[in-house]
Amino acid sequence: MNITKPAAAAVTALSLCMGLYAAETNEVAPETDGTPLSMQTTRKADSLIGMLTGGDFQGRLRINTFRWDWREESPTKRDNWAAAFGGSLLYNSAEYRGFSGMAGLYTSQNPWHMDSDDVVFLKAGKDTTDRYNVKTTGDWGMTVLAQAYLQYRFGKTKVRFGRQIFESLLTSSNDTKMIPNTFEGISLVSKDLSETTIKAAFFSRQKLRGHTRFHDVITYKDAYTESWTNNDDSAVNRSLTYQRFVAAGLDPNHDLIILEAAERSIKNLKLKANYTAIPGVVSSATIEAHYTIGIDDYKIVPGIRYMKQFDGLDGKLGAVANLKGDTTGYVDQNSLDGQLFAARIDLESDAPWKLRLGYSQIADEADIVAPWRGFPTGGFTRAMGQYNWYANTETYMIRGDYSFDKAGLVPGLSAMLRYAIQNFDDSKPGIQADTAVLHLDATEKFKSFPGLETRLRIAITDGDAQTTPVAKENPSYSEYRFELNYIF
Repeated sequence: MNITKPAAAAVTALSLCMGLYAAETNEVAPETDGTPLSMQTTRKADSLIGMLTGGDFQGRLRINTFRWDWREESPTKRDNWAAAFGGSLLYNSAEYRGFSGMAGLYTSQNPWHMDSDDVVFLKAGKDTTDRYNVKTTGDWGMTVLAQAYLQYRFGKTKVRFGRQIFESLLTSSNDTKMIPNTFEGISLVSKDLSETTIKAAFFSRQKLRGHTRFHDVITYKDAYTESWTNNDDSAVNRSLTYQRFVAAGLDPNHDLIILEAAERSIKNLKLKANYTAIPGVVSSATIEAHYTIGIDDYKIVPGIRYMKQFDGLDGKLGAVANLKGDTTGYVDQNSLDGQLFAARIDLESDAPWKLRLGYSQIADEADIVAPWRGFPTGGFTRAMGQYNWYANTETYMIRGDYSFDKAGLVPGLSAMLRYAIQNFDDSKPGIQADTAVLHLDATEKFKSFPGLETRLRIAITDGDAQTTPVAKENPSYSEYRFELNYIF
């Protein structure tokens, strides 16, 4: 184990700023679903100077630890761990004639870590550091201005330009590590229509959680074949490389376009439609509906999601159907055409518990492309750390939520337990073997210490090494995460 110096200057500066402006901030607690802290200004200014000086600061101190234990190690799979300390400082300006601005500085420091040569083996903890920086300079810490945008508001419509978080079906901040996933470009969110929310975005760059640089939104590897400087998300399609785009005479630089509408004008019915596209590469259209049925003191909420993915390459890059690059067993290995169907049913009441049953099925076509931290099966069957949108994959999930706080047992404590059975395609070597996943989340928000929150996450994944019809490694592992937040 190496012990290195953290970026002391960055940590000290951040801490000082947090302390100086703590009295001006509003108390906000982080969301347990991975939605990051956000603070919208309500102050108005009567000049440009007043806009800049009349804003609000928000501080956050954060600790995240990860432990990953493989059931069976191999030359490419080793037990690994990570521990990160840091936080964020967000500034929202006041609003002047509809204009305002926001900046978010984040830092993640790793004074205790694995050997630098072993950074390649990091799994869940890989996003606490920039692996390219570790490999090239040995620096495990990262500090980045992940958000910096100008906003214009008119009515209930907001337009943002710059570095920003954008939550949609397939794009998410996914703030479960140290630094959220953000994008560069322009976005619009409008609630001017009654019971309707409209979102639109045009992004040219993305910064994944474990990066200090913004990079292409979908291209894997850069001009020098380095994978850790471009889109290296765990769910990226590794056939969409810089080299293959160039060799095919295509531009390796891409844009991400998002259109989404959510509508609630019909009583008890929630509707959502989403279109997400990388022009000339891949696009998808999704519809989703949830309907609430009231029976005495209970609510039954069935929901469905259907996604159709469209290939835009027309075979120009060759085999692209599998996310990992091995298209053996795929019906059309040169196409990204695909489909997803998911369904769930929730049982809710005023009692401290909730129950969910979920199901998803991916068509035996191409894997679903979504390296933007919004999960195609999220909210239906996805368990922590799982990617169950490979072709011909079927998943069953049961989930229970319990509030010890509402039950009057433990103030501030809530827990979630879910169990998922994932049936992958046994005949495709590019897809992992079947697994069953047990996932526990427990969150404690200390009412006696406002702003302090702890979270424990445990996942136990059980699977067997497969020998027929094709051989696959044992995918079994156990994962442990512990997070501490203090917001002021």
